[in-house]
Amino acid sequence: MSRTRNPLVHLARHVPPPADGALQMAAAILGDTAGLVTGDDNFDAWDPEHIARTLPLLNPLMSAYFRADVRGIENVPSTGPALLVGNHSGGTMIVDTFLFTFAFYEHFGPDRRFHQLAHDIAARIPGLRRFGTVVASHENAQRAFGIDAPVLVYPGGDVETFRPSWHSDQIEFAGRKGFVRLALEQGVPIVPVVSIGGQETALFLTRAERLASALRLDQLARIKVLPISIGPPFGINVLDLPGRLPLPAKITIEVLPPIDLDAEFGSQPDIDDVYEHVTSVMQRALDRLADERTLPILG
Repeated sequence: MSRTRNPLVHLARHVPPPADGALQMAAAILGDTAGLVTGDDNFDAWDPEHIARTLPLLNPLMSAYFRADVRGIENVPSTGPALLVGNHSGGTMIVDTFLFTFAFYEHFGPDRRFHQLAHDIAARIPGLRRFGTVVASHENAQRAFGIDAPVLVYPGGDVETFRPSWHSDQIEFAGRKGFVRLALEQGVPIVPVVSIGGQETALFLTRAERLASALRLDQLARIKVLPISIGPPFGINVLDLPGRLPLPAKITIEVLPPIDLDAEFGSQPDIDDVYEHVTSVMQRALDRLADERTLPILG
């Protein structure tokens, strides 16, 4: 699992040949060698039998390598829909997502449906799709809520996951408030999921947002950054190319108590107020987790 080269290197249909091999490696490691699905996002690819079969192998391996510490999973409501809102770290090596997803299924069992909203490219990998990964959209979130499934979203997206390593202790959602609108429209609680350690799996230097804009990557592949990082085995990577082995940084994830928006803000809450409250709650938790750490990577 730790050797996965991430799907964001495959820029939709603008694909250099070497990226195909990276995607096939990711799919194979996740238990599916059938290749990429190139049609729709296939919401019903979720496969509890596959989860039950592969979780006993993947969870111990990933958890041991990253010394995973997942706390407060019981704060996820035991039934019904909820919007789990996380801070994202680690570039295209979405370790925090893997570890939290494994912990969710370990706690609730593989038969409880759970969906993670992801970049279009990640959602095309069969192994991820079978664990519940779908294209990030309000429509997919609504479909999940309609069948009482919790949904995990990372509002900061590429801007946050490629933030410089010295921003490890910062929530950076870049003012993106779509998750608030979604929760209000659907009447579901927000459950903050805070993690730290992912930004230590490499040395992330810059997001190079201006360069990404100049190259029109936002139009070609919905990517607003062209980040530069340093990590093994090749040293310097751009958008995690030519490929990066994540350093074994300790990953700590904490699920905070649900936020009932009606109870907290009344029947007509201000979106900005909700956004500020959620991000403040998450930042305080992240500050506390950061204070627990002694050294980078070691945790």
